[in-house]
Formats: sequence, structure tokens, C-alpha cells
Amino acid sequence: MDNQQSTEFPGGLKDRVAIITGAANGIGRATAHAFAAAGATVELWDLDQEAGDATATAIVNAGGIAGFSRVNVANREQVDEAVASICERHGQIDILVNNAGIVRDGQLVKVKNGEVVKQMSQEAFDTVVSVNLKGVFNCTQAVVPTMISQKYGRILSASSVVGLYGNFGQTNYVATKSGVIGMTRVWARELGKYGITANAVAPGFIATEMVKSIPPKVLEHMVAHTPVGRMGQPEDIARTYLFLAAESAGFINGAVISVDGGSVLGT
Repeated sequence: MDNQQSTEFPGGLKDRVAIITGAANGIGRATAHAFAAAGATVELWDLDQEAGDATATAIVNAGGIAGFSRVNVANREQVDEAVASICERHGQIDILVNNAGIVRDGQLVKVKNGEVVKQMSQEAFDTVVSVNLKGVFNCTQAVVPTMISQKYGRILSASSVVGLYGNFGQTNYVATKSGVIGMTRVWARELGKYGITANAVAPGFIATEMVKSIPPKVLEHMVAHTPVGRMGQPEDIARTYLFLAAESAGFINGAVISVDGGSVLGT
């Protein structure tokens, strides 16, 4: 990484400390690299120890500042301990990227020949809610007191285009992503007076490890219904987070930015 270039990044993040959840792979990893290149100190949280350590090491080897902690965002005690450690080591938390998320897809009720043959389990619903919604609440509530004392902060949360428009077989996931939008708008109202902004990003179909596991015919259908003619890359989302994290984006608050190549229009 060219340190001189990173300090001159338009709206750069020099001297900022950022927490990125779900940072070991995919969008989180791309965001960690983008933030570090823009001069931020990045604290990476994930459950994947090996991939998280590798991401942090790659950033450090490129000249950035990064650390990894194994944190389950659904576990409030772990979140509080990790936040306290960052405050002790760095004395500040400027940016939170609520990126961690999981899927446990299934129809609400599946009927065959007039009989219920399957339905979404309570466990599948609760597990997704605990990570994708409660986890966002946990992390945000844990960092906000520090941001209030600083009179500065950026809260960025991952929603999804399906949180705006729904999606077959994703009652649990869609509920959480819609909930993230609602919480973001509440926090924009509650925290703006402290110099803290809250915004959400709604990715479309992004070429992450999770999406790449989808059958090829389904992926082809997704691309065919995306006006720009391709799937998104993790870097497309990372650049959006980077824009919103900058001091220059301080008048954007309570927004939901779709980054989907126009796929909603094409469906």
C-alpha cells in the first residue's frame, strides 16, 4: 500500500478507527482492505479465525494497520469485551460497519398435493434474527456511547435489495434486512445531534462465496435480470461503504443506498 497515496484519498480515513463485522471473507474483507488503503485502522471481527487472521495479515503486509478478533455479534458479552479492548488500545471508535450476516433459507410453508410437507423451522428463523438483526443492535449499542463522547461517528449497516422488495423462501432473512433499514432510520434521528450518521447499504447479487454456491442456471438468471449485465463484486459494496464512512459524507443520514446494478428494475 502506498501510504502517501492513502493519506491523500479524497475523503480519506486517516486517523480513523473502524470496526468491520463479518470481515474475514467477501464484502467484509473487501471493505477492510478499502478502509485500510484509505488510511484507517481496521479492527476485523468474524467467527472464521483462519480467514480473519489471513485478512488482517494481508492488510498489515500491504502497509496498513489491522487486527482480528473472533467475535460472535449475537453474543453481547463478546461484543462488549471487544469494544472495550479497542477503546483501551486506540482510544476511539469512529466507524462501525455492520456487515456480518447469515442465511437459512426455506419457505414459510411448503405444500404438496394439498399437504404441508415442510416449513421454516423456529431454529432457522431465530438463528438468522440473532445474527442479522440482534447482532446489528448489539454492535451499534456497544459503540455508540464512545461515538457520543467523541461527537463523531459513522454507523453503516448491511441491508439487501430483498429487504426492500422481498424474496421467495427468505422470510427470516428479509425480516432482518427490513429491520436493519428501520433501525437505521431510528438511529439517524436519535444520533444525528451527536455528529453520528447512520446509513444502510442494500446490495444486489454480489459474487461472494455464499452466492457462488448457487446453481449455475440460477446465477445465469440473476445476471440476465441485471441491467448492467454482470454480478456485483465485493469491491462495489466496499467502495460504497468507503464513501459513506468519509467525513465528507456527513450530510447523508438515514439513507438506504441500493448497489445492485439496476437488478430491481430488471426483475
